[in-house]
Amino acid sequence: MSESKSFTRIAQSYKNISNVILKLSLHDLLQNDQPSINLLSEALENHGFFVLTDHGISNDLFKEAYHFSEKFFNLELAIKNKLSHPEKAGARGYTPFGKETALGETVPDLKEFWHHGPVIDDSYDRRIMSNVDVSDLEGFDELFDQLFNEMKHLGMKLLSSISLTLDKPENFFDSKVEKGNSLLRLIHYPPSDNENMFRAREHEDINLITLLIGADEPGLEVKDKSGNWLPVSSSFNEIVCNIGDMMQLITDGKLKSTPHRVVKYNLDEKRSRYSIPFFLHPSPDTMLSSIYDESDKGVLAHDFLDERLRAIKLY
Repeated sequence: MSESKSFTRIAQSYKNISNVILKLSLHDLLQNDQPSINLLSEALENHGFFVLTDHGISNDLFKEAYHFSEKFFNLELAIKNKLSHPEKAGARGYTPFGKETALGETVPDLKEFWHHGPVIDDSYDRRIMSNVDVSDLEGFDELFDQLFNEMKHLGMKLLSSISLTLDKPENFFDSKVEKGNSLLRLIHYPPSDNENMFRAREHEDINLITLLIGADEPGLEVKDKSGNWLPVSSSFNEIVCNIGDMMQLITDGKLKSTPHRVVKYNLDEKRSRYSIPFFLHPSPDTMLSSIYDESDKGVLAHDFLDERLRAIKLY
């Protein structure tokens, strides 16, 4: 059986088990609704991911963000390359197609992307970089400043609920992430004749938590603790949330970093795929040490991030 037909068959069979993915209401979580907190704890410890509903962010903002993302990636390559800063490991600005390579892999992912962070001032750690302006698209910078702030506030609300599942105060993470090194990533997977079905190979995220703005695009799969790959798609009314390596580290593995990938089910299909995840990071001066073991010296968030960026070939 061809790889294309095989993956189509597998994708169909996955539909029968995708209902194991938990959906949680942010409204209920913020009410400290105990059944919802218990479900959140179950999702985090058993799967490392869930889908968030009632998030409160305007669908129109999401639609405009995807519209601007498509406009940006349709710019001439020469224009985009002028906005690339490989010497900064692509921390802000444009990273060309075929650059990032998943940890432990040798074949690059089939994507190009853009990084947008907070609007910084002197109150931020000096290692957090300023954004790269996109003068060719009027309104681009302002829109993604707004979206960044909305997603950061959403992430902080969610962290308050996660704190409760860890028997910590609701504000446990606030000081660590309020001036953090978080970022929005606009991703474009171009159409391709490439026989490589993996647009993004299996990987875990580096940060504390990731919030993926739903776009109803097929291809995203997450691995459950039994090793099954589950397809995940969502509309703008839902946000896919997963745990990253930093959260796994400070919880001594109680919360599992979620392996995930992006596949192309039909190799004959020639269309672009767009995605906008938000990566919630602590400030570079945050010490990533065990929240259970006071003797753990930990590692500086800046050093942890820098090492991982080198490992995935962004330096």
